[in-house]
Amino acid sequence: MRVTYSTFFGSARVILLWMALAVVGQAGSWTDEWRTANPVWRGVHVLARSAKEAHQLETVIPALATNGMNVLILEVDFNFAFSSHPEMREGSVITGEDALRLTTLCHRHGVRLIPQFNCLGHQSWAQQTFPLLRLHPEFDETPDKYPKNEGIYCRSWCPQHPRVNAFAFSLMDEIVDAFQADAIHIGMDEVFLIASPDCRWCRGKDPARLFAKSINDLHRHLVGDRHLELLIWADRLLDSRTMGYGEWESATNGTAGALSQIPKDVILCDWHYETLDKYEGRPKKYGSIDELTQHGFRVWPTGWKTVAAVDALNREGLAHRTNGVLGYLCSTWGAVKLSELPAWPPLVEGFRPWR
Repeated sequence: MRVTYSTFFGSARVILLWMALAVVGQAGSWTDEWRTANPVWRGVHVLARSAKEAHQLETVIPALATNGMNVLILEVDFNFAFSSHPEMREGSVITGEDALRLTTLCHRHGVRLIPQFNCLGHQSWAQQTFPLLRLHPEFDETPDKYPKNEGIYCRSWCPQHPRVNAFAFSLMDEIVDAFQADAIHIGMDEVFLIASPDCRWCRGKDPARLFAKSINDLHRHLVGDRHLELLIWADRLLDSRTMGYGEWESATNGTAGALSQIPKDVILCDWHYETLDKYEGRPKKYGSIDELTQHGFRVWPTGWKTVAAVDALNREGLAHRTNGVLGYLCSTWGAVKLSELPAWPPLVEGFRPWR
């Protein structure tokens, strides 16, 4: 057989990939050691919307670890080189080799990498509908409605469509396997389209039951079958009437009742990005931390770019440290360049009381 340079180097790359997989494949023991060494979680949530951004992230992981980061939440979504459904690829994708290299680098620096794939909501942004609903409109909660997504925030998939779960599971399985992950973040935030009268499967149903069903279906596969730890954003589980938050940080559409219908091993990332004086009625504290821990959940308070709000949220988190608060998660949402992230004041100040 004629061996070309491309054949040789292609084979060599496969061999190297499998060698690295063998090392990372010891994830069980690595995770056990990580848990023992890290009773407090200091995390950073970043978007990785291209291979270029993934490569840029590699250059700052050592400095981030030095500054206290021990968990990296990497939001991948559809920017991944899916092989089961290659039509789901969006933009400049992260490859399996990219994913493995990032995981190996993170583990080398004592950082647990948790990929994120947004489920249920956030299936569009502005006029762009993401591949799942663009190519499978039958999965849409509001099919044939809102052309160019005008009049809505983000599209949602239908939690009761009989084929959507299996399709989504295959995408998440690929991401989990590529990153050799022991946990996954599934989003679930800011779901405004649920129990829609335009959905043949969901019309007339209780939004809380539908939201809980979606989490429970995902939990059965990701936790039950794949033995992963499961993280979600907490906002749809908070009732705005009792919390005093607005419609973004808490639910006004009836999903909050799902809190009592989902497994207690789900980790709830409770995000608040501004100081409390923005709210009408001015709640005296971030009461959701107490609410969620009282229900028996582990809670990971999450801040963003306003240092005063980060400090206030951390004070509340520290007050409940023994009740199930994990530590502090710093989100970024494009507010800082990756190259500047290790010295970013909200991150530095956010980690300080948890070190």
